[in-house]
Formats: sequence, C-alpha cells, structure tokens
Amino acid sequence: MSDPAELGQILRTARETGDFEPVMGMVPYAALLGVRMQLEQTGEPLFHLPPREENIGNTMLPALHGGVIGGLLEHSAILHLMWTRESLAMPKTIDFNIDYLRSGKLQDTWCRCRVTRQGSRIAHVQVDCWQQDPARPIAVARAHFLLS
Repeated sequence: MSDPAELGQILRTARETGDFEPVMGMVPYAALLGVRMQLEQTGEPLFHLPPREENIGNTMLPALHGGVIGGLLEHSAILHLMWTRESLAMPKTIDFNIDYLRSGKLQDTWCRCRVTRQGSRIAHVQVDCWQQDPARPIAVARAHFLLS
C-alpha cells in the first residue's frame, strides 16, 4: 500500500476502534499467515500467530515452517514501526537477521518488538518470538529499516 492518506486513515481508525484487522490486511503475507495484533497495557503492539495446520513445515513433530516464523518476525517489526512512528510511509527492510533457537510447535506464537534506535532515516528493531514463556524464545531477530 503506497497511498499515505489511505494508510493514515486505516491506522487512525484502528487506534480509535481497537479493530486491527485492517492494519494486518495492509501486509498481505501477514494476513495469509494469520498474524493478529493487539495492544498490551503499555500501548505497545503484541503480535500473535494462532496455530494453523497450513503453517506447519515439519509434519513429523509437527513444527512451524521456518519461513512462517521468519515472516512473523519481519512483519511484526514492520507493523510495529508503522504503529509507533509518526510517519505514514511503509518502512523498507535494509537487513534482517534471525536466530532460530527452538522448534516452533503448533501452538500460539507471540512476538514483541523493541525499537532500539530510530534516527531520521534508519531504525533498528529487535524482535522476540516465543510460545509458552517469553523467557524461552523460539527465535529472535534484529533488523534495520529505511524510513521515508
């Protein structure tokens, strides 16, 4: 989505109504995976991937596909930046590094992002992804984004 007026309206409406589905629909791959967004008590976004058979990569365990986990991490970071920044432009990924720490089981999966540095042109975001316990992440990511 490149129309800033439309993007701005979607974000304003979501903030007013608490309905984040249109925000998730701005990123078709996130919508395909089934990623959901909610706000924590702090007002920060928390991203949720409900268990879906379509997201299984290893049917023997069963475990989430690594690409699904990677997509969840990257889109969480992008949507987090879109939600917390004043600019309405979509951030562009410069680099994205993932450490896969544990197998992602077919269960609720969560992501929380933290902007560790935001300048006028570049933002650095860290993402933690877990299932049952935030202290036991299944993957972590670090990313740089170009801000318009």
